[in-house]
Amino acid sequence: MKKIPENLFTLELANNHMGDIDHGIYVIKEFGKVCKKYPFSFAFKLQYRQLESFIHPEMKSRLDVPYIKRFSETRLTRQDHDRLVEEIRKEGFFTMSTPFDEESVDLIESQDLDIIKIPSCSFGDWPLLERISQTDKPIIASTAGASIELIDQVISFLNHRNKEFAILHCVGEYPTPDEKMHIAQIDYLKNRYPNVRIGFSTHEDTSNTDFIKIAVAKGATIFEKHVAVQTEKYGINKYSATPEQVDAWLESALYSQEVCGVGDVRLPVNSKEAASLLSLRRGVFAKSKIQKGESLTLDKVFFAFPPKEGQFTANDWSKYYSFHATVDINVNEAISPDNSSKIDSREKIWEIVKKVRKILKESNVVIPGSAELEISHHYGLDKFYEFGLTMLTVVNRDYCKKLLVSLPGQKHPEQYHNKKEETFHVLYGNVEIELNGINQTCKPGDVITIEPKTRHAFVSLDGSVVEEISSTHFLDDSYYTDTNIAANKNRKTVLTYWMG
Repeated sequence: MKKIPENLFTLELANNHMGDIDHGIYVIKEFGKVCKKYPFSFAFKLQYRQLESFIHPEMKSRLDVPYIKRFSETRLTRQDHDRLVEEIRKEGFFTMSTPFDEESVDLIESQDLDIIKIPSCSFGDWPLLERISQTDKPIIASTAGASIELIDQVISFLNHRNKEFAILHCVGEYPTPDEKMHIAQIDYLKNRYPNVRIGFSTHEDTSNTDFIKIAVAKGATIFEKHVAVQTEKYGINKYSATPEQVDAWLESALYSQEVCGVGDVRLPVNSKEAASLLSLRRGVFAKSKIQKGESLTLDKVFFAFPPKEGQFTANDWSKYYSFHATVDINVNEAISPDNSSKIDSREKIWEIVKKVRKILKESNVVIPGSAELEISHHYGLDKFYEFGLTMLTVVNRDYCKKLLVSLPGQKHPEQYHNKKEETFHVLYGNVEIELNGINQTCKPGDVITIEPKTRHAFVSLDGSVVEEISSTHFLDDSYYTDTNIAANKNRKTVLTYWMG
């Protein structure tokens, strides 16, 4: 299956060849000169109609009908279309055509054009769509005037046929007033169809270059514009752009792409940026004399500007880091790698997260996407796998629901609550629970109620998930029988972004 080129700009010839093959070739060459200046992919698009079958037999002579007159006066032969396609390829354009009937799809296949365009008027033409889907050509479809239900249906139709396709936000007024551009529809389509490429095609004032800038900024990657060349013999309509106008249009697109830059990943910090930011941070300094081997706690340091080169800054001071003096440090001295060690606990935290996610996956317990993860490391992270627990709070109102995840062999130390009554429902794994000194083994499906003031501890034998339903949880209502736990003020780590 052929792919739609990246950064594709389509120039729509439509009937602006005026039925004159020499004029059509002239138009293609003139725009070829413009496009060679830009680092984009370009397609030149024709329109195909087999008028013998496309127009109703009784209407063929009705030249008072505008489109019938236009189509009849500008019709080309197969040989003419072949010459245009040859010239399009010679100028380095991808070849594209809009077929308005099934026979025209046959012509596209016989010419082996690169891309098929579905116009807005044919967006829900199911017989035509079925024929187009039988080709190996990638498809670009305009959505002007289409309801969201119809767009859903067409995208489903193309997806089920494994087609390579993109859709374009399009406004079907010729020319389109500024207030009807609604370029934010690009956002809407991108959000609704995250796996579909979204582009922009419309018919604004040809001198306007603001809309292309906005469309690029919105994330459109395919663009389309009607084009024409005015001569002494042929004029142009109000929505077809001249080579000069297309040049300005492309220049605006290039500028917008350059200033928008990279948006699909977070950029790394460049060295100049990093140096500038570092120079404006507060450095960490000793508040009093610190002895070798001492922990650098908040009461022993202060933060002040300007920082000294190479020292730790306030940005390094986090609950995930611990600092220890490696030599004696004097008052007001900068804290740096020369006099202190820095230990990062983030790796340990992430290791815990991965183990918790593994158990949740094995248990097939579905969790809310926004649930915070609370890691209880009662005696510190170094002893977490021996003593600890991870909790997800689902709701905490008049009632509370949590999910308690224990790793294999992990024990939750004995505690009690004065206010809260809890009910444990074992969802996964086996748990040994101790209530006021009495042990019992619980398996999946077991339910245990723990009344206020009941001392309880539990250990997971092979990893477990327990649903806790209780009255409201209060932060000051957990009492551990080991007072050393209460003395550890940093025994909890709460993570918001941990599931991805």
